[in-house]
Amino acid sequence: MIKIHSKTLTDLEYPTVLAQISEFCTTALGKEKALNFTPYTSANAVKFGLRQTKEYTDSFMQDKRIPNHGFDDVSHEIKLLNIEDSQLEVGGIRRIGALQVTVNDHLSFFKKQHELYPTLHRTVQKVVFSKEITEAVDRVIDHFGEIKDDASPLLEQTRRSINRVKGKINSSFGKALTTYNGYGYLDEIRESVVDNVRVLAVSSMHRRKVKGSIMGSSKTGSIVYIQPETTAQSYRELNNLLFEESEEIKRILFMLTETIRPYRELLVEYQQLLSDIDMIAAKTKYAQQYDGVLPKIVEEKELELKDAYHPLLLLNNKAKDEKTYPQDIRLSQEGRIIVISGPNAGGKSITLKTIGLLQIMLQSGILLPVHEYTRMSLFELILTDIGDNQSIENQLSTYSYRLKNMNYFLRKCNENTLFLIDEFGTGTDPELGGALAEVFLEVFHERESFGVITTHYANLKAMAASTPEIVNANMMFDAKTLQPLFKLHYGEAGSSFTFEVAQKNGIPYSLINRAKKKVERGKIRFDKSIANLQKERSKLTKKVSSIQKKEQELEKKVDQFDETNAKIQRKLENYQELYDTNQRLIYLGQKLDTLSDRYAQNKKKRPLMDELFKIVQVENAKRKKQNVKEKKKEDAHKKQVANEAKQKIEKIRVKKKAAKKTEETKEAAKPKPVLELGDKVRMFDGKAVGSIDDIEKGKATVNYGIFTTNVSLDLLELVERKKG
Repeated sequence: MIKIHSKTLTDLEYPTVLAQISEFCTTALGKEKALNFTPYTSANAVKFGLRQTKEYTDSFMQDKRIPNHGFDDVSHEIKLLNIEDSQLEVGGIRRIGALQVTVNDHLSFFKKQHELYPTLHRTVQKVVFSKEITEAVDRVIDHFGEIKDDASPLLEQTRRSINRVKGKINSSFGKALTTYNGYGYLDEIRESVVDNVRVLAVSSMHRRKVKGSIMGSSKTGSIVYIQPETTAQSYRELNNLLFEESEEIKRILFMLTETIRPYRELLVEYQQLLSDIDMIAAKTKYAQQYDGVLPKIVEEKELELKDAYHPLLLLNNKAKDEKTYPQDIRLSQEGRIIVISGPNAGGKSITLKTIGLLQIMLQSGILLPVHEYTRMSLFELILTDIGDNQSIENQLSTYSYRLKNMNYFLRKCNENTLFLIDEFGTGTDPELGGALAEVFLEVFHERESFGVITTHYANLKAMAASTPEIVNANMMFDAKTLQPLFKLHYGEAGSSFTFEVAQKNGIPYSLINRAKKKVERGKIRFDKSIANLQKERSKLTKKVSSIQKKEQELEKKVDQFDETNAKIQRKLENYQELYDTNQRLIYLGQKLDTLSDRYAQNKKKRPLMDELFKIVQVENAKRKKQNVKEKKKEDAHKKQVANEAKQKIEKIRVKKKAAKKTEETKEAAKPKPVLELGDKVRMFDGKAVGSIDDIEKGKATVNYGIFTTNVSLDLLELVERKKG
């Protein structure tokens, strides 16, 4: 059972993510659902939710697009249906009919495309396919929202009578209009409408000459509006028919409401389904903003985030066109707890929040701004202690509140817990608070919980360095400028750069020296050693980066030089070919000129033809040789291309070997752990794991269960420390 406390959600700004997702919802119920959404409560539900979002995301790349899920909220109509003898209005009935059509479109679509969208098909499968409501609505209401004439025999008859009476009124009114207009009794406008009744616009001086009822007059009193006597009776008949029509429409709508009433629970399911789909679609559109991906979900507890971004920070910086730095974060059985240290404003807290928020988003079925090779597992409990938690209502100080919070952590944490604590142990005397924090950390370690803490305490850094499964890490800083690099570095504690930062901000050196004298020498040396290590690593990183950059530039220049050289060589070859061709043509021209002169003198055709034939034979022989040369040249070119490709592959191989050797050198440079009795070990080139029974003179007696053997300590690597 997964349970995440509301405080954790607030600490990690999860409600802000939900608010942003809700903006992508197209329905009122979808928005409400998004704002109140909480992470799933079981592993199966999480995986199902993630598959829903992934399938909806993939649908944008398919030809068969998912139908539009938009609908109008019919909650008010559902409430009315729960009241006996209530009646729905036409608008509400149309909304209900449209709701069923939309749901049926989705049911039909996912039934046909169940192989393409198996999870979404399972999502809609729980709702029953039904056409009763739409068929009943279509029998009564047309596409324009009007009650059809044939909705009932009585309505059809009444409307025929209405049309007959209207025709009669128009006819009698037309006659009166023509008559009185001929007499010159009417004003220029001739007629008007008062209270939906056609009236004659009579000049006030002739009002007594026109028979009928006065319906009003113009503002100036120059025109009197009169309903002709001949139409009055017809209007009374029309009003009676209109009343009968409205009563029949009420009866029809009541009967239609009674037809829909048994389906009110189904309507609730419809709204639930479409608002769920609206929420899934909103998650998809939200994740598309940062190219969200579905990481690999693993059963064994593990968290390996690659190129992970804090989504809120990423979107905010995107809007401002500012750079956001990704993080690589690892939690595994070998390193379950990370202790992050280093100066403030280096990104420790944002790293902490990135881990927590991404984990909660994953367990809410939301795709993440991470690399596709990211691996994550699910946690049953996520605990956070981030920010200033002073409780004014309970009159608790920050430290009292944090202790109360820590007590809850200690009661709840186990191997399925992920805890995230910012500025661990602060709020009281540093030495005493650090000691208590160390004890808390020991309990978290014993319970095999996973977590990340940020701290400035030296004793916690030292504990991480000497305790298996607890790893030191620091946020990298530029040693010269003291500017954060927003990159997490594992294996080393980070200096707080307290005195360096103070000096950079203009604090006099004399005051800094006085402060140093007030601190134990051991602490200063420890922090200075860490700071020096960070500075050396920063320098080394810069040098490596500079060398790699120069190597790339040099390789680029060599490639450019080779390309230029090849171009020049090709041009020279082309010029030589052109020269040879021209020389041959000149020679042929001279030969032909000589033969032409000779023929002009002796007029003998036979010798001329013989000479020309010889010239042709010689040229053909030369062409054959040329073709052979060109083929050889082409073969040589192919061979050269193959050799160049081979050389490039060899270069890549050499680079990989060098990189591997560098990695091995780094690995070898790491301090080798001191092996102790009871530790589980294996040989560097072996797979069998045994435990150390005895150590004597650089050799260990390793017990493999069915046999024991003596092995040099240099040939053994640590697999697991002795427990307890």
